[in-house]
Amino acid sequence: MIPFPQISPEIFTIHLFGLSLSLRWYALAYLVGLLVGWRIIVGLMRRPALWGDRAPMPPEKVEELLTWVVLGVVLGGRLGFVLFYEPGYYLANPGQILQLWNGGMSFHGGFLGVVLVSWVYCQRHGIPPLRLADAMGVAAPIGLGLGRLANFINAELWGRPTDLPWGVIFPGDAAQACPGVTGLCARHPSQLYEAALEGILLAVVLFALVRRGGLRRPGLALGVFVMGYGLSRFVVEFFRQADAQFITPDNPLGHVVGGAVWGLSMGQLLSLPMVLVGLAFVIRAQSRPPVARAAA
Repeated sequence: MIPFPQISPEIFTIHLFGLSLSLRWYALAYLVGLLVGWRIIVGLMRRPALWGDRAPMPPEKVEELLTWVVLGVVLGGRLGFVLFYEPGYYLANPGQILQLWNGGMSFHGGFLGVVLVSWVYCQRHGIPPLRLADAMGVAAPIGLGLGRLANFINAELWGRPTDLPWGVIFPGDAAQACPGVTGLCARHPSQLYEAALEGILLAVVLFALVRRGGLRRPGLALGVFVMGYGLSRFVVEFFRQADAQFITPDNPLGHVVGGAVWGLSMGQLLSLPMVLVGLAFVIRAQSRPPVARAAA
């Protein structure tokens, strides 16, 4: 067992005029992920040869796109959490829906939010949606990896009990809530599993794809990202503790579809369509000839 490292969720706190202003690792992960993603997309737009003919948008327009993406991530992520995970609670307490400081964000909701605002942005500016989506897919894993590291620091979204040597004794309820275990119990550091798969591995695959001319096939990078995230999340859900509202004495694994033993968690249920949609994009992109390189 590994004791949980003593890392405060808050980087620093400033007390000013009777108010306390804190910068948390989770907020910093969002900010850095968005800024790094922005710079990656700018870099891709500055290299038209990667796209075959020309980049889908001028590099200077990416900063405006960033504002739209932030809106999609925040609103989509919050509304996704409300609708997918705790609709009954927020229906009874609608005033808490916009209280983001109390936590509760859904990747799947944030993903749908980004898809929607990006499509609207493309329609307004005459940008090919599929090609912009490829660029955004390449940039996304960095932010995902940082977000999962922040989840670990916050000691949230921890995994199921384990006796493996790298099991972590998380603080609070996580160490006290293992059925049949007397005293403290260790859990899978599922946040780190996700950071490795959704962040590092998926980023390496996508950057290798770009180097091999993947952006010349519209939809290919998008499909690899969507399918790769869906597969990663589906696998990690086998080690991740289900949300408390789904766990009952008869359903200790928190499955929402199927039986208590062989069913699917909410995360797996939401990830399966991503795998299928991503695969469809990959097959479609591979079935068409790549965009011809512009004449020198």
